[in-house]
Amino acid sequence: MQPSPPATDDAAELEKERPWEHLEEKLEAGDEAGAAAALAELRVEDQRLAMSHLSSESQATLVGALPAEDAAEVLEVLPESQAVEILESLPSETAADVLERLPGSIGSDFLREMDDEDSQAVLAELDDPEEAEKLRIRSEYDWDTAGGLMRARLASFPETSTVGDVLTDLGEHAETYADMDVQYVYVTGEGGVLRGVLRLRDLVMTPRPTPVSQVMIPDPVRVSVADDFESLRNLFDEKNYIGLPVVEEGDVLVGVITRQAVREATSEHQTEDFLHTQGILGGEELRSMPMAARCGRRLAWLGPNIILNLVAASVIAMYEDTLQAVIALAVFLPIVSDMSGCSGNQAVAVSIRELTLGLIRPTEFLRIVWKEGILGVVNGFVLGLLLGTIAAVWKGNVYLGLVVGGALCLNTMLSVLLGGMVPLFLKRLKVDPALASGPILTTCTDMCGFFLVLNLASAVLSHLA
Repeated sequence: MQPSPPATDDAAELEKERPWEHLEEKLEAGDEAGAAAALAELRVEDQRLAMSHLSSESQATLVGALPAEDAAEVLEVLPESQAVEILESLPSETAADVLERLPGSIGSDFLREMDDEDSQAVLAELDDPEEAEKLRIRSEYDWDTAGGLMRARLASFPETSTVGDVLTDLGEHAETYADMDVQYVYVTGEGGVLRGVLRLRDLVMTPRPTPVSQVMIPDPVRVSVADDFESLRNLFDEKNYIGLPVVEEGDVLVGVITRQAVREATSEHQTEDFLHTQGILGGEELRSMPMAARCGRRLAWLGPNIILNLVAASVIAMYEDTLQAVIALAVFLPIVSDMSGCSGNQAVAVSIRELTLGLIRPTEFLRIVWKEGILGVVNGFVLGLLLGTIAAVWKGNVYLGLVVGGALCLNTMLSVLLGGMVPLFLKRLKVDPALASGPILTTCTDMCGFFLVLNLASAVLSHLA
């Protein structure tokens, strides 16, 4: 018989599996420094896990006890909504120290999501007024515009420089430029106006005394700080740009936007659309958030759905006599509406995806009718035949099979067409397709499904009863 492992080993293993309990013990004992040290030793994945299990007060206490550099690293790996809540809970001086050590793009994102009063208080505590002003301006841009996605730190030189000046500066400040992931060097004129762009290979292969104005690519492609996400995505899709300069009014160079930043924004848009389709409004939701806020976000979706479901249920009330005469129909009503709804939701997902990727325009209804219409006919026939056969065999009544199968076939065709077209229609009306397509489709498929089953059943009632 093997001896049981020492209790200390069990405790160590439990500490690894449930690291938040170890942190809570230290915080309750008043050992904030010990808790901060324990958090810093955890892997990134375990830091996220541990922080998500702590209360809001414990999170703020723990981050506040960390050195500013470590606190910035922790906030950087947390979900944005959680990091913002922690920053708002910290004293303004502490939050400012942490913010100064975050990448500019992340810091401005946090400021954008903070309450105005809190963000202004943090900005007022920053040591560098010029940096504070840059963060303030950047935080005023929508997160998915060029101004919100750009990186403010870049390699730029005045047009009076020579190739030797540029190479010398790049060499002397190699570590700084390495953090910027420099791919191109930008040339500016008086007032910071963008004049051109220099490729690194051209710099290396050109004699040092040569003025950069003779080597640069003049009038390069650039984007404005106000350019929206859709135009940025299309631009990077059309050409294989690594990055593009970002300018504000007067062609003043203020940053650079990379392909990677646009990819990350695309992923965030897709996540946001998914949350909307699942009925999570108001952005990201985490179970560590206050219960009142979580309830409000969900009820904002569920409340109006009561009305829509009552509308669909009213169809059943109109055919109450038919339903009472053929009680077996009650079994198949939810099946018809649910199967049709699933087919429609598939079409909704494809339309939203294609709209997000710019593969289809909101006016291309005929394309949807053609593509989804054929698919709806095929899938509707297959599903209707399958369910109709099951119904006929189960009750030994061919007419019941025809009613149920025919209703599912027709409703599937309708739901697929609606699911494909509703997102396009909503997009044209400037309504978020991911938010409104679901309730509209569900109500229509339920109503039509109930109507088709009960109406067809009423037409052949004498053969069903």
